[in-house]
Amino acid sequence: MGHPLGAAGGGRRGGGGRPAYRGTRRFIRALPPLIIVGGVLFDVSTPAPYTASPMLAAAPLVAAPFFSLLTTLLTGIVAVLASVGLSLFSDDSTRAPAVAEALTVLTVSGLALLINRVVRRSGERLASARVIAETAQKAVLPTPAERIGGLRCAARYEAAQADAFIGGDLFAVQDTPHGVRLVVGDVRGKGLDAVEAVAVVIGAFREAAEQERTLEGVAQRLERALDREGTRRDSLDAVEGFTTAVLAEVPRSDGSGTFDGFVRVVNRGHPSPLMLYGDGRVEPVDPSRPALPLGMGDLASWPDRAEARPYPPGTTLLFYTDGLSEARNAQGVFYDPAERLAGRVFPGPEEMLDALVDDVRLHTGGGATDDMALLALNRPTAGQPERRRTMSVVPPGGPGSRR
Repeated sequence: MGHPLGAAGGGRRGGGGRPAYRGTRRFIRALPPLIIVGGVLFDVSTPAPYTASPMLAAAPLVAAPFFSLLTTLLTGIVAVLASVGLSLFSDDSTRAPAVAEALTVLTVSGLALLINRVVRRSGERLASARVIAETAQKAVLPTPAERIGGLRCAARYEAAQADAFIGGDLFAVQDTPHGVRLVVGDVRGKGLDAVEAVAVVIGAFREAAEQERTLEGVAQRLERALDREGTRRDSLDAVEGFTTAVLAEVPRSDGSGTFDGFVRVVNRGHPSPLMLYGDGRVEPVDPSRPALPLGMGDLASWPDRAEARPYPPGTTLLFYTDGLSEARNAQGVFYDPAERLAGRVFPGPEEMLDALVDDVRLHTGGGATDDMALLALNRPTAGQPERRRTMSVVPPGGPGSRR
């Protein structure tokens, strides 16, 4: 399956790709003057029929998409002056070919200025679109606080498509009078319809989590919200048909702020969350019987049942979408989060998700085909500090066993 979990994180976060990137930038910055100098040397060292006009004209074109308007203008001026200077040097400045070459370089330099403006405006529009996308993501999927109701929390949204910030995966977690409640889900489909369906589910969950006495009631509220939205749009397909989801609740003891020591889970056709114990053991929280996803209540109907599992201190719950479990490597092998996490101990949920995301990228070679949402919820042990910044991954055998 590749390297042990966490091996990818060190190299990536250490900036392994930065030296090559800096070298590429330096080469691009030096390219226009190198082209001009090379053209001049070529013209001077070759017979009269050979000319440096194509190289001089190429210099401002190379500068246009990478440099500012002023730098592109200066490159064009230098290229034109070089063309004129070469004509004077060869004593044929009055000949028609020399004049044509100078005019060609001048024309191409003007075209380079126009290209520069078009590229700059496109870049500004792209930057504006990114800001809008980031704002939409924060509005629909706000980053949860590091501490929620006494639990440590971390979340990630990794889009498969470059520059895409949000899709059909969703998560939400909040502290309620009934305990800490959360939902992680995956809307079938892509595009704006999927994003709208995410907004429907998240909005319904925010309200239901505060008002419903039971976790089963929250699940039914989400079901009714999708039904209403489907009716309003004439068909469920308008909101992508169905949503796989897992809901969880960490209740508190009556009359106290302490937790009861267990977690309740309702799974509606979603990948089972994982429970990572403090000693490195990993267990899936599988439902006792399967259930249909949200939005498919017209096919079958049965009451939701929240299943309780022990949730001792020092344990982390990992909720994820199928973008994690269905990530494939070049040989078509699926990523197995339970196998990769087994035997690993992390300082906290944030560090665990950092290592997990890096390991998935290593497994797939950076070629993920589906979005991935991750939510980790840790129940701290007594006296555990708020934040521990040590090693990203600590094997259970202690410091002496680190690889």
